[in-house]
Amino acid sequence: MKIAILSRNRNLYSTRRLIESAEARGHEVAVLDPLRCYMNINAKEPEIHMRGKVLSDFDAVIPRIGASITFYGTAVLRQFEMMGTYPLNESVAISRSRDKLRSLQLLSRKGIGLPVTGFASKPTDIPDLIDMVGGAPLVIKLLEGTQGIGVVLAETRKAAESVIEAFMGLNAHFMVQEYIKEAGGADLRCFVIGDKVIAAMKRQAKPGEFRSNLHRGGSATLVKLSPAERATAVKAAKTMGLNVAGVDLLRSNHGPLVMEVNSSPGLEGIETATEKDVAGQIISFIEKTAKSHKTRTKGKG
Repeated sequence: MKIAILSRNRNLYSTRRLIESAEARGHEVAVLDPLRCYMNINAKEPEIHMRGKVLSDFDAVIPRIGASITFYGTAVLRQFEMMGTYPLNESVAISRSRDKLRSLQLLSRKGIGLPVTGFASKPTDIPDLIDMVGGAPLVIKLLEGTQGIGVVLAETRKAAESVIEAFMGLNAHFMVQEYIKEAGGADLRCFVIGDKVIAAMKRQAKPGEFRSNLHRGGSATLVKLSPAERATAVKAAKTMGLNVAGVDLLRSNHGPLVMEVNSSPGLEGIETATEKDVAGQIISFIEKTAKSHKTRTKGKG
């Protein structure tokens, strides 16, 4: 097969591992910087160009699109879909998962466990918004934040009011969530491929920190999931329409709660913690499922 990887840096661990795994299985791989791609959009023969050449004949495309280039990156991926290339994750599913508020609304509609979440735009709504999520302590998250950036734990009502007022004053979009104290600064990263969790790790925040992101000094260890946690992770990925996803769960007193569904989950932390060949399993999934024009949304959305 001829596989394209949409990535801005071929030396990143995740991109490098996907290249190694695909080439080890005899596939031809090309790494394409989505920002260097440009599109010929027409009714008869849509094309993607790069450095003056037409990119064609790819059997599958693996999107590794960073949050900062979601708009342009998904446009390039959508063009591949229109050309009949099989996408590991579809453009509409990636866009859906990147919109934190929309994704939580979709998960809620499917009855999937979530932290109680509030969203408002007027300062007069702040007192009720805080009460809605159970009062302080509570978590305030910027909708555009990634890797723990823009996530604040407000330990008192006064602190919560101050942060919310500041975000509103900056015209920033944010949501307010209940703080799951019993999680103890830990979450579970469940790596879903197709209809099963193929690897999972527990991420523990460093002392004095409540964000468990590995980029913020958190540690990762192998973890055994309960059947309910596995089922929740798979259902969350399916709700987003993702074939491959990193689903982040919190362990609460009332069952597993979904924090986020990541459409481009990193491979380094999960492969190191579990010692599993996750990249190889992704390539294996593509081998089994890739077919020309096999895109549910046909480039729409």
